[in-house]
Amino acid sequence: MLIRRCAMLYFEAREDVEFDLALLVAGGTGLARTQRCLALAPHLEQPVEIDATAQAWLAQLSPVEWTEVEDGSDTAAQAAPLLQEGLIFRHDAPVTSHAVREASLRESYWHPLAAVMHAFSRWEGVDAVRNMQESQTETAAQMRQTLGPPPAEASTRWAQDGRELPLVQDDGFDELLASRVTCRNFDGSRAVPLELFAKTLQRTFGATGAYRVGEDLVFLKKNVPSGGGLHPTEAYLVVQNVEGLDPGLYHYRGDQHRIDPVAGPVTLNRDWVMDMLGQQHWFADAHVLVVLASRFDRTFWKYRRHAKSYRVVTLEAGHLSQTLYLSATKVGMGAFITAAINEKAIERAFSLDPVTDGVLAVCGFGWRAATMTTTELDPAGVIWNLEDRAG
Repeated sequence: MLIRRCAMLYFEAREDVEFDLALLVAGGTGLARTQRCLALAPHLEQPVEIDATAQAWLAQLSPVEWTEVEDGSDTAAQAAPLLQEGLIFRHDAPVTSHAVREASLRESYWHPLAAVMHAFSRWEGVDAVRNMQESQTETAAQMRQTLGPPPAEASTRWAQDGRELPLVQDDGFDELLASRVTCRNFDGSRAVPLELFAKTLQRTFGATGAYRVGEDLVFLKKNVPSGGGLHPTEAYLVVQNVEGLDPGLYHYRGDQHRIDPVAGPVTLNRDWVMDMLGQQHWFADAHVLVVLASRFDRTFWKYRRHAKSYRVVTLEAGHLSQTLYLSATKVGMGAFITAAINEKAIERAFSLDPVTDGVLAVCGFGWRAATMTTTELDPAGVIWNLEDRAG
């Protein structure tokens, strides 16, 4: 048979530590340490544990040239479990889901390190709130007690012979910036008007112009910067409370300023929203949730296997979220962004392939509640202490 290994493969030397009372009684630290080797291949959903022999053999196997292995030989026996796991492939084997995803990665121009990071940082069924509770890092006071003193809030490395700069008079934009407070309390009793919904999407994700080169190369002009001017990030919407719109899943077309319903395998309800948000209940009542999902092939078309290509895509998510914050704040709404999400649940709902359409974050907007149930960071009292400030 003819075999070759997958195109992208890294090995991680991992140490697992567990408490063992017998070791403590024997006078040791009580910590049992186990060394393992994991194969990380971004076309697979999970790392694969392998032994030293398999690691050495995989490292010598070509990802391009097919190697002939005699059926029934010791080498064929060694290859069998790796074939089953999807780390190597037979030339004449039936097409499997592993093979399809691996072939897609070969054609996608991913930088290998970025592909591994993206693949294995995606969550499934994670409860981010419970994790904070169990690690005693749910509140600021708990973080300080559990984690110890943090690095300083500002660097003082060059704090010598400096000078203070003049404060420029507020021209209205400063007030807008000061009102940009992450919203964790949404008012579900009133819907967002369709006009405000449309305006917020238009300002954040809509195209303001287009430049065409030839018949098939189009550069869109938007209100945010984008690496290479390619604007790969799409807005997938979870609409919960907008006037004139049925709750459901939608895709926003920035080039046409329109929304298209998405027929997915999920039923929109609070349980699903909570799951996609990693159980962050303070965001679950947002009137509109926006999934930022980037079409990697759009950026990688230009920046092929480039060490910086994934970085510029993730930067764009930050640009978009800040523009969303300001657009929502401008009309009196609140906004948020979070990366503590269960990407795999979102991928299934919107039929997204993480090789080509990667979920990076979820942001959202809507009316802020009149009462602050969950703490919001507003030390200047711009949002929550307006009466006190006026007095």
